[in-house]
Amino acid sequence: MFESYIKMWKNAFNFEGRARRKDYWYPHLVGLIFVFLIGFQIGKESDDIEALSNLYTLVAFIPSLSLSIRRLHDTGKSGWWILIGLIPIIGWIIWIFWMCEKSVPKNQWGDNPLDQTQD
Repeated sequence: MFESYIKMWKNAFNFEGRARRKDYWYPHLVGLIFVFLIGFQIGKESDDIEALSNLYTLVAFIPSLSLSIRRLHDTGKSGWWILIGLIPIIGWIIWIFWMCEKSVPKNQWGDNPLDQTQD
């Protein structure tokens, strides 16, 4: 789990290649847990928790964006499909569905990452 999180930060500015499902979802889970635990330590001051959450979101934006584009590549879609998330509700539903899709075989963005390891 933490390997995927570290990999997200190491590839923060890499918009090429592919990312497996676990490499997409685990960093988001770790980030959520991080913000929750820090917020729990700060106390019940909602302004502090909100500020921390906003700071983390700002810092993690580019790494998350590049990870999302690599995940789209893994499902055989262009990174430009990331813009579908701008469509309220319907775009978000489609987005979640695409992020849960299985990897496709070798495509223009590289070999199937599952060929090297198991998902």
